[in-house]
Amino acid sequence: MNIEEIRQQFVQAWGVLGTSWGISRSMAQVHALLLLSKNEMSTEEIMEDLKLSRGNVNMVLRELISWNLLYKQTKPGDRKEYFIAEHDIWQIAVRIITERKKREIMPARQTVKVLLANASDANDAEQKHIKQMLGDLNSFIEQMDTLSELLLKAEKNALLKNVLKLMS
Repeated sequence: MNIEEIRQQFVQAWGVLGTSWGISRSMAQVHALLLLSKNEMSTEEIMEDLKLSRGNVNMVLRELISWNLLYKQTKPGDRKEYFIAEHDIWQIAVRIITERKKREIMPARQTVKVLLANASDANDAEQKHIKQMLGDLNSFIEQMDTLSELLLKAEKNALLKNVLKLMS
């Protein structure tokens, strides 16, 4: 398999996986393309490689920049904007964990806490079940929050980083 076939297969696979992770196929494909690109790429180059519309590519690039996964660059004398991906895998993981925590874990945690605080202590079996489930869900979300914090700290802690490498 030549390098172009590998690149194309990775971009397609990353796009499919992205939908499983709750992001658009286009967002995952643009990220994959730039992740495997050593050099920066213009919007036009991305559009051509992935056969995506300008609007779609522009929207995806803004979203990837907001996740801190891409950098925008300009070249002297050139009016085009160029984009390059973060290539440090630990930094990518930290940024994705941070963003997912902000967008998913924290809102879920807040919602469940409010509902749990408002749940009745009545003896009704259904109410007890609801309170139990909310309590279990709250505990699980707190554990996921703790786990995400540990992963974020691992990037800064060489010993923990090495332990994680040994586990793989």
